[in-house]
Amino acid sequence: MTALDLTGRRVLVTGGAQGLGEGMAQALAAAGAHVVIADLQDDAAAGVATALGEGHGSVHLDVTDEDSWISAVTSATETLGGLDVLVNNAGIEISNLITEITPDEIRRQLDVNVLGTALGVKHGLRAMRPGGQAGQGGTIINVASVAATIAFPGISIYSATKSAIDRLTRVAAMESGKLGYGVRVNCIYPGLVPTAMGAGLANDMAELGLFGSADEAVEAVVGLTPSGRLGEVRDMADAVVFLASDASRFVNGIGLPVDGGMGM
Repeated sequence: MTALDLTGRRVLVTGGAQGLGEGMAQALAAAGAHVVIADLQDDAAAGVATALGEGHGSVHLDVTDEDSWISAVTSATETLGGLDVLVNNAGIEISNLITEITPDEIRRQLDVNVLGTALGVKHGLRAMRPGGQAGQGGTIINVASVAATIAFPGISIYSATKSAIDRLTRVAAMESGKLGYGVRVNCIYPGLVPTAMGAGLANDMAELGLFGSADEAVEAVVGLTPSGRLGEVRDMADAVVFLASDASRFVNGIGLPVDGGMGM
């Protein structure tokens, strides 16, 4: 057994029906964890859980609704027999120029990315702290973005929400420590990954007139990245496995860039 072995860990992954969340769930399961996929897309979430094999499951979750969080955490804890890790991955990105952004576009990103993550931290801490449904401590991993650390055009509100996740993470880690919850709270800053969301962002940049084409937008990102490539799902998933494991046992309250150096 190594410090990265997650055998016996019980994990809830939000937004796990596709993209980064699906990859994270796969990596966590491969490391030995039992995983529950939480998502609005019930059929897709169930399909991912089935593909992971025996000992995994899925649950419906609208991250913007507190009652949904209470139900999902309770269900996951009962299904898994406890809860050791919560991965707050669910999020959305709506591209627009600052001069054109609408209140609805702003509110939607704030609701999913900030409110949704804050409710996840709230109910993750309540479940894992002493006296909670699980009550054995654990770790919470929030998914921010390299957008929190750079000034890239067309994603002002998305960048703001991901910056908020960074601050939320650090305060939650401090509160957890001060109150003796035994729960570490960290976040990662993924770089651009060619998932459906990443591809959509590149197309949006061209449609907004910020780049001549989606390919030019991608080239610009690569040009800003010392590692010279886009990120891969496995890059982000491996970072989550690390933060979920005992290898990171003294890592707390940090934002871990997984961006090839783009945000340095």
